[in-house]
Amino acid sequence: MHTTLVTIVGAGPIGIELAAALKSRNISYRHFERGQIGSTIEWYAPGTQFFSSPERIEIAGVPLQTLNQTKATREEYLLYLRSVVKQFDLKIDTYHSVLSVERGDNHTLTIQPSLGGEKFRMASQYVVLAIGDMHRPRLLGLDGESLPHVSHYLLDPHHYFNKKVLIVGGKNSAVEAAIRLHRIGAAVSLSYRRAAFGKSIKYWLLPEIQYLIKHGAIDFYPETEPISISPQAVKLLRVAGDEFEVKTDLVLLLTGYEQEKELFHKCGIPLIGEGGKPKFNKQTMESEIPGIFVAGTASAGTQIGGVREFIETSHIHVSRIVSRICGEAPPQEEEVDTSSLES
Repeated sequence: MHTTLVTIVGAGPIGIELAAALKSRNISYRHFERGQIGSTIEWYAPGTQFFSSPERIEIAGVPLQTLNQTKATREEYLLYLRSVVKQFDLKIDTYHSVLSVERGDNHTLTIQPSLGGEKFRMASQYVVLAIGDMHRPRLLGLDGESLPHVSHYLLDPHHYFNKKVLIVGGKNSAVEAAIRLHRIGAAVSLSYRRAAFGKSIKYWLLPEIQYLIKHGAIDFYPETEPISISPQAVKLLRVAGDEFEVKTDLVLLLTGYEQEKELFHKCGIPLIGEGGKPKFNKQTMESEIPGIFVAGTASAGTQIGGVREFIETSHIHVSRIVSRICGEAPPQEEEVDTSSLES
């Protein structure tokens, strides 16, 4: 059985940044990702812009340049991640799923290649779970939710041209989708369970959506929730108690995403709170299982009631983990000032 000092599970930005840090310290590691690098970012709609400025989502000390000197797009950031991997010559076993982690003095991982090859096992003294927090959509449990014209992901906006689209949700993803689809030529309706959009809506999106709603360019149904979906319409329920139908060709349920907890459960890591946040030592990012760490947004569990852990808040996780593995004192870095967060 192959043995390594550290195994990283997940190749999002923080997983890649950790790999670069370990390599710079000549620490032996293996790195596995069940999809392609940046797999969550990969399913963003084409042209989606990050909310954080480039400086805040740079990793491993590599500057992030954008074409228009503005916030990075999905395509620019994926290009950036590929460039960082190439620059540091990082070896990442993509399309390799970590099926389980058995605890021990050396933890034993079972890995399944998804593009062919035999399942294998390996041992590692330290395991870092940098698996992210948005693995699957938060399902509403509606009749018709699995119909082919219903999706929980915004596709290329061109897909919606000249179609009636109902979007369910009222956070940033739903608001941005409504604006973009209106401008691509879709007839957009928006259902939101609250009376108005919250303070978390980005400052450049809020006035745009308010203007479009005020002038009738987008139909807005506040204080409504979907109760069923048919091939031609969505039935909505008002807070007041009455029901009505909205005719639609395509339905976007942008009601959030949730984290898969299977690896946490298999490792025996206690989960706390409604979102199932893994329990860990904040100074070292080590969970209650010795030698098993969490990093990046994985440390937040399913983020309910607002997102508080982003790429820009997670850079410090890397230095905390490396210091613990090297037997050094925890870094004395200041916490990120959350009052100035952009994400």
